Amino acid sequence: MFIYNAWYVAAFAADIEPGKTLGRKYLNKAVVLFRTESGEIAALEDRCSHRAMPLSAGHVDGDVIRCCYHGVEFNGKGACTRIPNQARIPASANVRHYPVVEKDHLIWIWMGEPALADPSIIVDSPEHNDPAWTWRPYNFPVKANWQLIIDNIMDLTHVPYIHARTIGGNPEQHYNADTKVEFDGRKVTLLRKMPNSVPPKSYIDAGGFKGRVDRWQEVRFEPGIGMTCRVNAGGCEVDTGAYEGKRDNGFMLANNHFITPETETTSHYLWTICTTAPKESGVPDVLFDQFFDTITEDEETLQAQQARIDDEPERPFVGIASDGAVNQARRLLSAMQEAEEGAKVAA
Repeated sequence: MFIYNAWYVAAFAADIEPGKTLGRKYLNKAVVLFRTESGEIAALEDRCSHRAMPLSAGHVDGDVIRCCYHGVEFNGKGACTRIPNQARIPASANVRHYPVVEKDHLIWIWMGEPALADPSIIVDSPEHNDPAWTWRPYNFPVKANWQLIIDNIMDLTHVPYIHARTIGGNPEQHYNADTKVEFDGRKVTLLRKMPNSVPPKSYIDAGGFKGRVDRWQEVRFEPGIGMTCRVNAGGCEVDTGAYEGKRDNGFMLANNHFITPETETTSHYLWTICTTAPKESGVPDVLFDQFFDTITEDEETLQAQQARIDDEPERPFVGIASDGAVNQARRLLSAMQEAEEGAKVAA
């Protein structure tokens, strides 16, 4: 299942250097990204209309991309602007253009109906621009269906098991956490409080805690404004007001998970880890390295899941009590997909 009329992160802005091409597949569609001489990002189908040569193998020259096979040129909107030794350019020579937006050091792409693409709704990632935060980007190609990644983030009871060496903590504290799932028809919010918890290794390293902490995990998933799960987490010393919003005495981290389908069984998993820990303290680098290990553990888990699913694709999952946010997220995505299909039929 794919949802086409949605914003997805295609790449980090730094991935697309001037004069270079980047070829990737999104939702089973081959796309070439490039930055024009004027600095604009363009996204076209990665297929020359002449003989199907990938345009990503071509050359960027000013504001056009030139096919490396016979020199046919296209501008950033997909219009064929030149065919060597030929004055007439047929309309059929044009290639598909995908709306793209550069925002908060991210490149967002819209794979669906161009007329429905509204850049103004794209979710903010303010940590990427705020000097109070330090952050680092990562891109993991994952051999797993994109919805499995969302499931993984929306059910954090896996944390003490999969991530025992880093952000884990005590399993009983996770399963007994004060958990609330909110759903308003557009957004799923998972709120978890773990008061008086033994801090995991990464929290001790980041916050310098000597004793127990009041820990929180907050996940927000609103795919209508961007296919991302925004996670706010952290810890403070016990009874210092963490659950009333007084979190300056501890540390906070934001983990932004950008999930983009590549195929039915592979995904682009782009994410940023951001923290308020002072950069000069060295803590952010330690924390970032640990979270790299954490997401690597997720990657291995997701790929192991996908391998077993591929063995028996029709075999259903068995639900358990911690699936509340996962189920709501799946219902939301299914509703979006059904609405998209309904619109096609009506048209």
